[in-house]
Amino acid sequence: MPLTVGTAGHVDHGKTWLVRALTGKDTDRLAEEQARGISIELGYAPLDAGEGVRLSLVDVPGHERFVRTMVAGATGIDLFLLVVDAAEGARPQTHEHLAILRLLGVEHGVVAVTKADAVDGETLELALAEAAELVPTTRAVAVSAKTGAGLDELRAELRRAAAAVRGRSAADGPARLPVDRVFTLKGIGTVATGTLWSGSLAAGDVVELGGVRREARVRSVHVHDAAVARAEAGQRVAVALTGVERRELRRGDVLAAPGAFAPSYRLDVRLQELETVEDGARLLVHHGTVAVPARVVRRGAHAQLRLAAPVLAARGDRIVLRAETTVAGGVVVDPVPARHADPATFARAERGERVIHEPVQVEGAWRWSEDWLRELRERLEAALDAADPLDPGADAPTAPWAAAVLAALPYERRGSRLYRLGAAATAGARAAEADAVAAAVAEAAPAAARVEDDGLARYLERDGRIVRLGGGFAVSPETYERAREVAVAEAAHGGVALARFRDLLGVGRRDAQLLLERLDADGVTRRVGDVRVLRRARV
Repeated sequence: MPLTVGTAGHVDHGKTWLVRALTGKDTDRLAEEQARGISIELGYAPLDAGEGVRLSLVDVPGHERFVRTMVAGATGIDLFLLVVDAAEGARPQTHEHLAILRLLGVEHGVVAVTKADAVDGETLELALAEAAELVPTTRAVAVSAKTGAGLDELRAELRRAAAAVRGRSAADGPARLPVDRVFTLKGIGTVATGTLWSGSLAAGDVVELGGVRREARVRSVHVHDAAVARAEAGQRVAVALTGVERRELRRGDVLAAPGAFAPSYRLDVRLQELETVEDGARLLVHHGTVAVPARVVRRGAHAQLRLAAPVLAARGDRIVLRAETTVAGGVVVDPVPARHADPATFARAERGERVIHEPVQVEGAWRWSEDWLRELRERLEAALDAADPLDPGADAPTAPWAAAVLAALPYERRGSRLYRLGAAATAGARAAEADAVAAAVAEAAPAAARVEDDGLARYLERDGRIVRLGGGFAVSPETYERAREVAVAEAAHGGVALARFRDLLGVGRRDAQLLLERLDADGVTRRVGDVRVLRRARV
């Protein structure tokens, strides 16, 4: 099972030296890092823990100015390697890094008490005792990167910790790779690296960039500089991409299976607080490799995070909340929540029940989850199945997202109604009844006849056999056409009054009024004072 181990600890406590001793690789690749002697960016190396156990290792900066970078590296790890200087003991960043690991749910690991060769035996014993108190559930091992002392014991403890880690529940899910580094290689193009959170990636796969409608194709996949046919969840991965430029990607972006995750400006989370987080507090939310400003809306032990930029989250993801220091963490219970979620909705989401919300708009495009689209289609199919054969349609959604969503579904829109492709109305068992109504309307000409069944009237009108008027009345198509001709002829000479129109048609006042109102609705005429004029006329 692929696993990733991440270092943690205060600056200058020997993390990078220990990584070099364990792996043979110097993870401080930048000239500035080598000149200053401290890590600034994340470093990566394969770690052979012995007995066939191979781990991916992420080396993080220890300086307080680079905690944001540390969190970006820690969010994808399965176990930790906490480093404590034997002479200095635990320092501020030791405690903050340890708090971040707890908030991220990283339970297993090893404490390495470094520079054991530089202190006397009594000091070393005190340092090991302090480390045991710091993380009571974890073994502490005295090591020296300089002499190599303790490295074999440390590898053995890493194997033990790795054996205790449960497999990733999301391993079989859709691919999701939070990007922590982007660069260009000559002859290859754009390369993005990160820890694969879920799913798998192989050459030829299509991925979506950051959840927006922008896709790229995977050219090749490497795990620690070695080409692989397919990378699995938990591995450190380098993905060469076609169809995307280096400038279009940055740390914090996500490569994901197309359509699998919906970007969201809100997250419902269950809080785990180190300090009290007030309602309305503005904090930095760390999720994956991105950090986004957000406002906190409290709901008791839960909170809704209103984000300044969208993230691609899933239920169960861990987040960290920071101000000047780390103040809290949380578990995502709903990655695409309604704006005003109530306690019952939180409870449903936390129980793992499916909570489906309407689409969100990201950079001018509407996005939605596959679960939500499936739920909408199920509702529409149920409505169409229950539709009257006289009108085999259903009311179309009227929400702002309707046009975008309906374009992804196999329906056609006719006015305000949705129909299956090619669906046609039929009278079926009511054919004789329909014929009788059409005959009654024709016999009443030029007067209007009442049609009691509105559904049947709509069907007959769509079939071209009657023309509906207001109040449940209808006329024959011939009567309506005669009325239109009279209205146009009279209105062309200055307008037609109701009494004049009535007399010309030879109908009663009620029917004349209903016919004029239908002509107005059809855009033939419009009322100006007591007369009708042609719609195109200017007065």
